[in-house]
Amino acid sequence: MQDFLRKDERIDDLEYKGLKIIQNEKGFCFGIDAVLLADYAKNIKKDAIAVDIGTGTGIISLLLCKKTNLKKIYGIEIQKEVADMAKRSVSLNELQNKIEILNINVKNVCNILEKNIFDVVITNPPYKKNNTGLKSVDKRQLISRHEVECTLDDIVQNASKLLKSLGEFYMIHRAERIVDIMCTLRKYKLEPKNIRFVHSKINEPPTLILIKSKKNAKEFLKIDKPLIIYKENGEYTDEILNIYGKV
Repeated sequence: MQDFLRKDERIDDLEYKGLKIIQNEKGFCFGIDAVLLADYAKNIKKDAIAVDIGTGTGIISLLLCKKTNLKKIYGIEIQKEVADMAKRSVSLNELQNKIEILNINVKNVCNILEKNIFDVVITNPPYKKNNTGLKSVDKRQLISRHEVECTLDDIVQNASKLLKSLGEFYMIHRAERIVDIMCTLRKYKLEPKNIRFVHSKINEPPTLILIKSKKNAKEFLKIDKPLIIYKENGEYTDEILNIYGKV
């Protein structure tokens, strides 16, 4: 196992079907939002070909390989060091036949991957606009959290280019940016079909939203039941435990 590691790195057990992931203790580590998004997209069709925009260390791509029967997923990551970690995590889990990590900017993805052929695009993008919020000192965390290297518009525009007609686009984002998200999706012919609000606790306002859209689809939006993360006593709800594979 140590052969896979570089300085300041560790191997975390995802406690889901034997999956493990390499993370850097001083960099940006995945959070519950990535886990929620991978579960939200678990019903993608068999033999789907997918793209994971902003894959980071590969958490969503890894989980989708065990939660679905997809054929292939391309993980797009702009940061060379982070993409390298993702590649090593793919090798660590012996999933080279299903996951390919590409160290490129999403703005250039259509120069590498063919347009209009993918069944699914999925993304857990930077949540904060470049000119808002406190910025992390660590460059890796800054790029992961703020729209420094790419914007919401960049991601949605290129997702639409990659998808075939009626292909599915899955995203998790901050609830406060719902207007930006909806306007941008329709701008690029990605029609919102399902939305699920994520609440820390049942009596608190939503902090995150899970959205499924389809390219060139007809107008109709279904509001799914809320997803509650914690019980009043601070423990995970049964649904979250189930998502983590602990029920």
